[in-house]
Amino acid sequence: MSDRKSDELEHVDNALTDRRKFLRNGVAAVGSVATGAAGSAVAAEPLAIPQTNKMLGRPVVHAPYGLPSKFESKVLRRNVEWLTPDATASISFTPLQDLHGIITPAGLHFERYHSGAVDVDPEAHRLVIHGMCERPMQFTMDDLRRMPSHTAVHFLECPANGAMEWRGVQMDSVQFTHGMASCSEFTGVKLSTLMEYCGVSADSTWFYAEGADGSGLQRSIPLPGARDQNGNPLTEFDQNEIHKDVLIAYAMNGEALRPENGYPLRLVVPGCEANMSIKYLRRMKFTNKPLVTYQETRHYTEVTDDGRIRQFTLVNEANSVITYPCPDKHMSGKGFYEIRGLAWSGRGYIKGVDVSTDGGKTWREAELVQPVMNKCFTRFKIPFDWQGDEHLIMSRAHDDSGYVQPTLKQLRDARGTNTIYHKNSIQTWRIEQSGEVKNVQINNA
Repeated sequence: MSDRKSDELEHVDNALTDRRKFLRNGVAAVGSVATGAAGSAVAAEPLAIPQTNKMLGRPVVHAPYGLPSKFESKVLRRNVEWLTPDATASISFTPLQDLHGIITPAGLHFERYHSGAVDVDPEAHRLVIHGMCERPMQFTMDDLRRMPSHTAVHFLECPANGAMEWRGVQMDSVQFTHGMASCSEFTGVKLSTLMEYCGVSADSTWFYAEGADGSGLQRSIPLPGARDQNGNPLTEFDQNEIHKDVLIAYAMNGEALRPENGYPLRLVVPGCEANMSIKYLRRMKFTNKPLVTYQETRHYTEVTDDGRIRQFTLVNEANSVITYPCPDKHMSGKGFYEIRGLAWSGRGYIKGVDVSTDGGKTWREAELVQPVMNKCFTRFKIPFDWQGDEHLIMSRAHDDSGYVQPTLKQLRDARGTNTIYHKNSIQTWRIEQSGEVKNVQINNA
């Protein structure tokens, strides 16, 4: 048996053992009616009959498009009013702390606009592909829907996710520290299919994508052999692989894209800064150099404290966050809990997540919740016995490329604090004796 297979089996056995201990101890706590146990002793009297047992419910198609329960009305996208001068060129945040599984509902997917959401008529919309190709083409939405389709689940993350925290703690909420990231199922046509159809030249090393919104948002995206505007090779990890997963999507989570998500057509560039996944996609031009657009100079290029310029840092590196407990979800009493969270990496698959409850002094390997997919949110969990003492809890993800999520100190040492992009450092929450959970930063190595 291979060492890797043996390690995997040992990890599964350890996870099962931890779970059995968790359940046994939890049952014992309930049986003794322990204060703060996750449950209560069996009631002596049967449950009262609820009012809903005595009435008829709403008929079918009362709500032709289903909506969440009224009791979930607080689970919403939110914005930070002081973050941008106005709400038209701004961003909203996904409530990751309130979600389950890996799919973000379309109505909660974070929004990022450079000039606001627009309503594009799908009958009039066209996608043009031109530049270094044998057969420049114009496609209608019907044309694209007739072509071979592809479906995949991927995360999208704004490169400014966590930007407010570079220099210090700003917000006590997962929604505002990590909520510029969401994960969805996308359906559309693979870029490789359209490249073959249009006969894209083998000498093409970049393509330029442009949206139909007011900003005409545009980005240059590398193909194999890409070099920067000065002729230097790109140094980012796996730049030659980016194009393989690119999708021209017309559907998301089983339905047509919504306007705030790019209806009727958007680019999806898995694993890369979400601004590259151009919404309201109208044009793709194949070239042999980056076009170095406004968005690639005014935004999405950063200066480090030592004066270096970081350009075309396109891949979102491995990241993770504990979503329970967290500043939005406090401890409800002593006893047994399950620490849960999300991990993701633009390099590929999450291979493992370690969890610490003592500020990084010791670590335990968490269980990854299936499915574990390429460039996709991955759930993790681990049992936790809380007895009313203070803890510093954190998670550390690593992916199948060997990349390990850095500490905040490691990231600041490498890049300084004069930036807003690609903050993927380990996040620390402090569980206080009261059960409240706070966002803190510690200067660990």
